[in-house]
Amino acid sequence: MHIVAILALDGMSAFDLAIPCQVFALVTGPGGSPAYDVRVCVDRDTVATAGPTAPFRVSSSYGWDEVPAADTVVVPGIPADGTPDPRALRLLRKAADGGARIASICTGAFALAHAGLLEGRRATTHWRFADALAERFPGTSVDPSVLYVDEGAVLTSAGIAAGLDLCLHMVRRDHGAAAAAAAARMLVMPPQRTGGQAQFIEYRTPGTDSSDLGETLQWMRGKLGEPLTLADIAAHAMMSRRSLARHFRAQTGTTPLRWLLTQRVQRARELLETTGLPLTRIAEATGFGSVETLRHHFIRQVGTTPSAYRAAFRH
Repeated sequence: MHIVAILALDGMSAFDLAIPCQVFALVTGPGGSPAYDVRVCVDRDTVATAGPTAPFRVSSSYGWDEVPAADTVVVPGIPADGTPDPRALRLLRKAADGGARIASICTGAFALAHAGLLEGRRATTHWRFADALAERFPGTSVDPSVLYVDEGAVLTSAGIAAGLDLCLHMVRRDHGAAAAAAAARMLVMPPQRTGGQAQFIEYRTPGTDSSDLGETLQWMRGKLGEPLTLADIAAHAMMSRRSLARHFRAQTGTTPLRWLLTQRVQRARELLETTGLPLTRIAEATGFGSVETLRHHFIRQVGTTPSAYRAAFRH
């Protein structure tokens, strides 16, 4: 079984600690058996916080010595201005040298940087601390605009709730889009969000004003097989194209057509996993029109061909 070790560091975010515990525990393999063995690894009395006035201690059956043997190591957010325990940094390096996948949530990226795991790599963290990460570790290319960065063996997420996106992404890598979608449904969140941290900074509660795009997004998802234009989307939202573009970026962090393209690729992934439909039918059902167009956009977003993806993840 795939072992996920959560490296519990003093002062870590309680929410960040809970995210991988919850996400990976929701994933099941054949016959309903757990797909991951999740272990919270604690050294003596570790303190987690839900803010400066709400600290509490964390205990576990697993110690830090479990970390090097894990398949995936997740580091929750920690105080950005501190320096992690040198022993924890050595364990991170040892796990990475042993082939483990290393991931951080929010300011957990600072621990990875202190361990030297972000040197020469692209990474992200909470937008509020992105400049500090870039200044303290100039060998790291910090991108504050994205929800997460996947560098293969090392992954980092943006602020707080983006840890959910990162963990679902790892589930998607390991077990396919259907498994990630099932976990997302249990979490009551989209299986794959588009855009970047603008979603957090400029979020609007659905239904609070006339510019909310919730109904239009749902309508677009139901029309993936149709040749939607920007004019069609603007007409449904009852906005001008310029107003639609402004509100769309504020609420999703991307443009209407880019959002639509991502949804079409996501639907193609689901059909490749769960049906035996030929690629021509999948291309039509997802609005790409031709297998060549489907293949082009699929490779750009997923990194492999539709046929190879089906061979790897078809249930």
